[in-house]
Amino acid sequence: MGITSVPAAIRWQADHAEANGAPANARIIRALLAILETDTATGRRMANWQGLSLEDAMPLRVASGLHYLYLTDAEPRLGDVYQGLMTDQPVIDELVAETARSFDTILLPWLDTPPQTNEAGRSAAIMAGLLWLSERLGPQFALNEIGASAGINTMMGRFHFDLGGVNVGPSLSSIAIAPQWRGEAPPEAPVRIVGAKGCDTRPLDLTDPERALRLKSYIWPDARERMVRMDRAIAMAEKMPPEIVRQDAGDFVDQMLAAPQDEGVTRVLFHTVMWQYLPRETRDRITQAMETAGKDAGADRPLAWLALETNRDTLTQELRVRYWPGGGDARLLATAHPHGEWVEWLA
Repeated sequence: MGITSVPAAIRWQADHAEANGAPANARIIRALLAILETDTATGRRMANWQGLSLEDAMPLRVASGLHYLYLTDAEPRLGDVYQGLMTDQPVIDELVAETARSFDTILLPWLDTPPQTNEAGRSAAIMAGLLWLSERLGPQFALNEIGASAGINTMMGRFHFDLGGVNVGPSLSSIAIAPQWRGEAPPEAPVRIVGAKGCDTRPLDLTDPERALRLKSYIWPDARERMVRMDRAIAMAEKMPPEIVRQDAGDFVDQMLAAPQDEGVTRVLFHTVMWQYLPRETRDRITQAMETAGKDAGADRPLAWLALETNRDTLTQELRVRYWPGGGDARLLATAHPHGEWVEWLA
């Protein structure tokens, strides 16, 4: 989808939030149109945004900054919108425009970086993909996540999952992921995660209170359950932080593929809702590297690629898998809610 108009990108993002059960956030995003009309640095930078506004998720950057103002009690009136008590769009437009004028210097830096919506619920689709792969490649997996942000999904081996009645992971985990399941259950197969690491160009430290607050700001305000999971993920990281390195995704994949691989362990590259933020040349580099490595993969040292990414036409996330040996063709396994509230199994 090639949306380059800033107003069109804002409207698309608002429709996307509405379609995925976040009406309050949708109203806030629509009100960003009012910021374009303000004499603020934030409004001017938004109006003159260079490149693909939609791929950059520019509207979500500003919406996250507004959420931050609410979470820090700088602008408590936004709470009426987030709690569904204020629904009149013109009134919300005026509130958001006024907020932009009052907190221009705070909002402006939020445009510098894309959202880091590190959501544990997305790991449900990835785990279902591992169950599917287990039947084909064996039960042992070494996970490698690009765009890992704070590494919440890198810790998915410590979560408990109920996937359509198929239970995986430690039963006493503080993080229990049980999305509404649609379609048949995934395969009931063993999964053993023997290693997990990730990379991000701007990793967030979950144990740093200010960094954790920033990560909370990226959560859509309608999703209160996500806030609870975030607090539990922070507590989990304080006990044992995930292994995350500050590194370019292409460099990380090259090093992953060059490292020794234990026999009987499937090396897995995975990512969730981040591919759109990578430069095209990095996407092409990773794709070529995986396809080249796939030609040398054997039954004793398999390779797999799980991607949960947005289909801009259906406004849902699609879980696709490629694996070697096995041809390496992409296969659609499931569609999912962007924050893991439901998964529809298609495999």
